[in-house]
Amino acid sequence: MGIELMDKGSMDVKLNSQVNTKEIEVGYDDATTNEVLIKGGTHEDAADMTRLGKRQELRRNFSFLSIAGFVMILQSSWESTLLVASYGLTNGGTAGTIWMTVFVITGVMCMICSMAEMASMAPTAGGQYHWVSEFAPTSVQKPLSYIVGWCCCLGWVTGNPAAAQITSTMIQGLVLLKNENADITTLWQTTLLIFAFLIIACAFNIWLARTLPMAEGIFLMLHVFGFFAFLLVLWIMSDHAPASAVFTNFNDLGGWGNKGLSTLVGITTPLWCFLCPDAGAHMAEELRDAGSVLPRAMVWSTAVNAFFGLVMIITFCFCIGDIETVLDSPTGYPIIQVLYNSTGSYAATAVMTIVLLLLSLVGTITCVAATSRQMWAFARDRGFPFSSYIERVKPGWDIPVNAIVTVFGISIALTCLNFGSDVALGAILSVSNAALLFSYICSIGCVRLKRLRGQPLLPRRWSLCKYGGPVNDAALVFLIISFVLSFFPISPNPDPADMNWAILLFGAVIIIATVYYHINGKRHYVPPMTLVKNDF
Repeated sequence: MGIELMDKGSMDVKLNSQVNTKEIEVGYDDATTNEVLIKGGTHEDAADMTRLGKRQELRRNFSFLSIAGFVMILQSSWESTLLVASYGLTNGGTAGTIWMTVFVITGVMCMICSMAEMASMAPTAGGQYHWVSEFAPTSVQKPLSYIVGWCCCLGWVTGNPAAAQITSTMIQGLVLLKNENADITTLWQTTLLIFAFLIIACAFNIWLARTLPMAEGIFLMLHVFGFFAFLLVLWIMSDHAPASAVFTNFNDLGGWGNKGLSTLVGITTPLWCFLCPDAGAHMAEELRDAGSVLPRAMVWSTAVNAFFGLVMIITFCFCIGDIETVLDSPTGYPIIQVLYNSTGSYAATAVMTIVLLLLSLVGTITCVAATSRQMWAFARDRGFPFSSYIERVKPGWDIPVNAIVTVFGISIALTCLNFGSDVALGAILSVSNAALLFSYICSIGCVRLKRLRGQPLLPRRWSLCKYGGPVNDAALVFLIISFVLSFFPISPNPDPADMNWAILLFGAVIIIATVYYHINGKRHYVPPMTLVKNDF
């Protein structure tokens, strides 16, 4: 496997000239400490990597600010509330969208606090499947962590073409705002645009990887300043609906026959905006002092994004005007139409849409980075076919190039479905939320079970203390509700184009993963728990 379990090293190690000389305390492994410190880590990182039984193959060049920017840019909370608002407005209206956003934010904060605590216990790129392996009951550790690993990778890899698709269709929407008759929305044109953005994202992650932390910091500023720019334009230049209408008018344009059920189905809008806070966890092995910095970055970035997202969705609902008219906009994006209605200027609308487009592109770059680290970690534990290729890190590069190439190949293959039918591509992409939600449920559920049984948890530098049980419970209630609702279509009795195929595809992946586990995984998969050194 290329991973060896090393004996506890001597008490003092003289490091070479590439790092500062420092006394090494008992509990660190000589070789692992050298690797970690040479690649920018701390002695605490070395202790974590030694306990996890992993080699330091990637360079630790992320800090608190850059990893917080990484999570915030990937979530793109306020941007996403504007770009995917149509689903919530169709099912629930303005009031439904706002109150479901409040519900989702409350649940996501409980979820991210639970995951941050696990990240402090085991800061590893494996994330959820690793935590399941460490915290699940012994009898199910191996098969359950294997299936969760497949679901994590499925959720992330299908998110790449989805993110690129949003960026592509924004360009088309801007063109259609200027010329409704423009011939720019054929399947092949959309597909080639998605290809272009996937190529940019993957090329950046290979040849400009060293600049990724700096880029995340720069675009974090655009994320923050863009928020205030949109807020000012919408509040100053738009007509506003009365508060009584915005906060109390629910609708059922999806045709469910019940406004309460319709509002619940509309949870897809806020879910898309606030999921993937685990992105930072998959970069743990590239973050300096990850056991302390990572959980704080995950919680604070999600909290700030939650505030931005809630303020923006409320603002947007005040300024939207007639919902049905905006939803029927030829641009395909209500926000583009609302901006044009507010400013009366195509140039101003174009400039503000380009800001969204740039942030969406950086979000795609970030998504590719997180996906490649997730797949690299799972391949390192022999979870995939061709794992030996995917896990290889070329000396001197310090990034998982082969994993990035694999992510690119899978994303392009999925996008090719769009040449024949956008229904087929939409069906594949719809499973992303469900797969990630399942991985969150399993990992948090395993920790909650240990708490219920009174079993000790691992040492951590960020802890929920006595609130751990209630926070885990609230997160699980939220996740289970969201998981069930993620399989609902936008309206009852849908035709194939509007059907939510996530339940079929999710079930198929679970079956495939289970069958492949019994054929190959049972013999070759190395669950992370078997490499852990509990004496460190």
